[in-house]
Amino acid sequence: QVQLVESGGGLVQPGGSLRLSCAASGFTFSNSVMSWYRQAPGKKRELVATITSAGVSINYADSVKGRFTISRDNAKNTVYLQMNSLKPEDTAVYYCSAFTFITGTNWGQGTQVTVSS
Repeated sequence: QVQLVESGGGLVQPGGSLRLSCAASGFTFSNSVMSWYRQAPGKKRELVATITSAGVSINYADSVKGRFTISRDNAKNTVYLQMNSLKPEDTAVYYCSAFTFITGTNWGQGTQVTVSS
């Protein structure tokens, strides 16, 4: 069964950094497209970043471009989101998502990121 487990969230001050991790199992990770989404209070879930199976194609939301970096380690079945220069508006629950042709789309449980002074 597909399992995605996020970690690394927490409370940080504006300007600070966090690195989120998503440990994946139950599918062929190296064949997957991995994404990070977030959902802030009172807002719809939005796509933050996406990375293809070999990392050749990467896309970011305009709101995070230049501050966030998505990466993956296929040997560890893990995708990361490095978040720098964090702003209060980055506060949200962050979700890891995996897509493969075989399994379709699956979601992690989410991890809370709070940016506040």
